[in-house]
Amino acid sequence: MKAAHSDLITTKTPQHLKEIVADILERAQRSGATAAEVSASTSQNLSVAVRMGDIDTLEHGRDQGLCLTVYLGNRTGTAEASGFAPADIAKLVTEAINIAKYTGEDSYAGLADATDMAVEIPDLQLYHPWTIDTADAIELVGECEAIARAEPLIVNSEGAQLSTTQSTYCYGNTHNFNAAYQGTRHSISCSVVAGRNGAMQRDMWFDNRRNAQHLQSIEVIGRLAAQRAIQRLDASKVHSCKVPVLFTPETAISLIGHFTSAISGGALYKGTSFLPDTLNTRVFPEFVQLVEQPRQPGGLYSAPFDDEGVATRDQVIVANGVVKNYILDSYAARRLAMQTTANGGGLRNVTVDGGHQSFEGLVKEMNKGLVVTELIGMGVNQITGDYSRGASGFWVENGKIDHPVEEITIADNLRKMYANIVALGNDTDERHNIRCGSILIGEMAISGI
Repeated sequence: MKAAHSDLITTKTPQHLKEIVADILERAQRSGATAAEVSASTSQNLSVAVRMGDIDTLEHGRDQGLCLTVYLGNRTGTAEASGFAPADIAKLVTEAINIAKYTGEDSYAGLADATDMAVEIPDLQLYHPWTIDTADAIELVGECEAIARAEPLIVNSEGAQLSTTQSTYCYGNTHNFNAAYQGTRHSISCSVVAGRNGAMQRDMWFDNRRNAQHLQSIEVIGRLAAQRAIQRLDASKVHSCKVPVLFTPETAISLIGHFTSAISGGALYKGTSFLPDTLNTRVFPEFVQLVEQPRQPGGLYSAPFDDEGVATRDQVIVANGVVKNYILDSYAARRLAMQTTANGGGLRNVTVDGGHQSFEGLVKEMNKGLVVTELIGMGVNQITGDYSRGASGFWVENGKIDHPVEEITIADNLRKMYANIVALGNDTDERHNIRCGSILIGEMAISGI
C-alpha cells in the first residue's frame, strides 16, 4: 500500500483535551454541581469511494464534541456541545445545571465509585496513523474495484471505499479522574453485482483494523467480493422443513449479540430480557465459552477504561455454557444491587471460544440442511426470545454445499437455539466487537415453498 504525506490535520492532543475537561469540571462545581463528569472527543477522517472506475465520493471530515453530566444531589442534567471555545463551554455548563434543577430525583444516579477508577492507563497500541494522501487513496480503491470487476460474471459495481480515522478521547469526573487516549481505525470495502441469464446478485467484502499494515490486501478484498456475489447466482427457494442450520461467522455474530443484549443491565432491571435471573445458570452447551478482553493490544474495541472511568479488565461472561457475569455499568449495577462490570459504553472485544472444526467440517457434520450467509429483517423479540428472520445462503446435501437459496424464513426461540448448539467453528471473524466462528444449530424451522 502506498504511503505519502497526510492530507489530514493533526487531532488535538490528549493533554489539550484533559485541560479542557478539567476546566469544565471546575466550572460545573463552581456553579453548584455536587458531582460531574465530562467526555471530550476529536476526530478527523478521510473517506474515498470509487464506482465503475470514477470517483463517487471524497470526504475530509473533522468532528469534535463535549458531553457534560452534572448531579445536584440525586438530580441529573446532561448537555452537549460541538465547540470548545470559552463561550461554548460556559453555555454547556449553564444548560446542564439548568436541566438538573428540573429533573426528578433518582437515587441510583451518580458517578461510578471512586475506588473503581482506573489508576494506570496502559498503552494498548491503538494509535497507528495511516499517512496516505488523497491521490493514493483513490488509486488504491480504484484498483480494488478493478480487481473485483475483472472476475467473470461481474456485471456492475456498487463501488469500493477506503476510510481512515484518527481520534482522541478524554473522560474526567469529580473523583479527580481525568484520562485520555488516542486511536485509529482504517477500512477498505468492495461491493459488486454478478449476473447470469438475467438474474443478478450483490455481495461485498471488507476489512478494518487499527493498523493499516494489517489490512487484507486489495486483491483479497476485491476477489472475495466478486466470488461471494457469483456464488449466489441461480438461487432458489426450498421446501418448508426442519433441518440443521449453520450460521456463518458474519451471521453468527448476531446470535451472540442477542444474548449479550439479554444479559445487559438495562434489559434486566427493566424486565425486558428473555434471560432473566440466569446468573450461574446454564444457557449454552458445556463447550461454549464467552470472554471479554477490553485491554487486548491493538484490539478494535480495546479501551483502558470504560465510559465512566472504571478500569477495564478481562472477564469471563460464559464458562462451560454457564452465565458467570452480567454486563453492567454503575447505574444498572445499583438497580440490581450488584457491582459494575466496567461495561459503561458496552462490551469490548468479546470472543466466543470452544470451536475446533473448520467450516467444511461443520458442513460435513450437518450432512443436510441450510447454511445462512445473510439475515434480513428484525424479527427478534428480546422479551420472549422468539426468533423469525428472512435468510439466504446455501443448501447442503450429503455433507456438501449443493446450491444457493433465497427468500426463506428461519424460526425458533433463542433460548432453545442456544441450548441446541451442536458445534462451533474455528473460522473466527475478527472484524467485529463480537468475534466468533460459525455456529451449527441442531434444528430450526424453515419456511419456503
